[in-house]
Amino acid sequence: MAVRGLSPIKSRADAQGSSMALLLLVLAGLFLAVNAVALMLVRPALGLRPLVYLSVWAVCAAAGHRWLEHRLPGRDPLLFPIGMFLSGWGLLVIGRLIPTFAERQALWLAVSAVALMLAAGFAHGVQWLRRYRYLILVFGLSVLAATILLGRNPSGMIGAPALWLGAGALFVQPAEALKILLVAFSASYLAEQYSVLSVEEVKSGRMFSPRVAGPVLLMWGLSVIILVWQRDLGTAGLFFIVFLLLVYIATGFLWILAGGALLGVMAVFAAYHLFTVVELRVDIWLNPWAEADGRAYQIVQSLQAFAAGGVFGQGIGQGSPAYVPVAHSDFIFAAVGEEWGLLGVIVVVVALAVLSLRGLRAALRFPPRSFRSLLAAGLSLLLAVQSLMIMGGVLKLLPLTGVTLPFFSYGGSSLLASFVALGLLIRLSAGED
Repeated sequence: MAVRGLSPIKSRADAQGSSMALLLLVLAGLFLAVNAVALMLVRPALGLRPLVYLSVWAVCAAAGHRWLEHRLPGRDPLLFPIGMFLSGWGLLVIGRLIPTFAERQALWLAVSAVALMLAAGFAHGVQWLRRYRYLILVFGLSVLAATILLGRNPSGMIGAPALWLGAGALFVQPAEALKILLVAFSASYLAEQYSVLSVEEVKSGRMFSPRVAGPVLLMWGLSVIILVWQRDLGTAGLFFIVFLLLVYIATGFLWILAGGALLGVMAVFAAYHLFTVVELRVDIWLNPWAEADGRAYQIVQSLQAFAAGGVFGQGIGQGSPAYVPVAHSDFIFAAVGEEWGLLGVIVVVVALAVLSLRGLRAALRFPPRSFRSLLAAGLSLLLAVQSLMIMGGVLKLLPLTGVTLPFFSYGGSSLLASFVALGLLIRLSAGED
């Protein structure tokens, strides 16, 4: 009788989760609709474009919700609505700043929503990530090598980092996909090696096992290669920090964090003295006001945007975030701060925090240090660390890294990678393989 009673209880819980997810999507849609109408009133030159962006978002939200209801009724009800809410808000901000880019972002949103449904609905996707981990690693490193050798910059700026592959009007940033691939490989490797690590520690008393130190040094070396060849401080730092935290979760060795921090400091110190771009970012982080109209113009304008926003913001379309260079991408958080104020900033931070925490909660559904547990933890940390890096950089709490704000910033590769990671988290939150 107890076993029979589980089905109605589960069905009731699934129904409640479905209602909550639908309610959150409706609230997100109302927020976006009010802001879209306000933007059209303030900026008549945009015409009906904001409603077009909203329509694309609504179709993606409705299709995604129905698909997930059919395939994964027991999923975490918060993950998909929060991801859609942030992506829709980002789409409106991009449309307010550069309408042409918003049209591209809307197309990428549709593609990303399909990718999320595939990642969440594919029955064997998570197991394939574990089973073919070495093939995944080789593929990821090959893509990295191709980017180093053949990478381009769509802007055409001389001396700009060549982090994209593509031709014509279509470019992708392989590092975005590589982040997910490396998290999957790391989770698979650590899940397999954990039992061996425990035995070695107990029998020999050695803390510096090659099975732990080796991967840490390998990831450190990979991060240095990315930094040296591509001058991509953000991606290099993100890779290393997430991997370091994942190794610590899997092993519990405190020396992992201490040793990793030391290696990170050494790499930054060397990069500061070897690369002009790193020296610039550190210098303007320490004192941007000395060159407020020169090299530090971007970060100074960002701080002024936050100050102008105050508590309640200027209102959508009524501020001047366009004074901040690259406000539609790396510095989109500054645009939120100016036009939605401190309240908008808090909403974005809380939404990203809840998304990451719910992902970590999904990791608890599985046995500790198992592949699925480590994969959920790694993907959650990936979103959390990336968000903290860019928000801290825009607020001058950290040196600028050049990473994007997940779900929010302009960029098809970034949006697609964020939705794929979210799709995997949704599947894991339902307790599915």
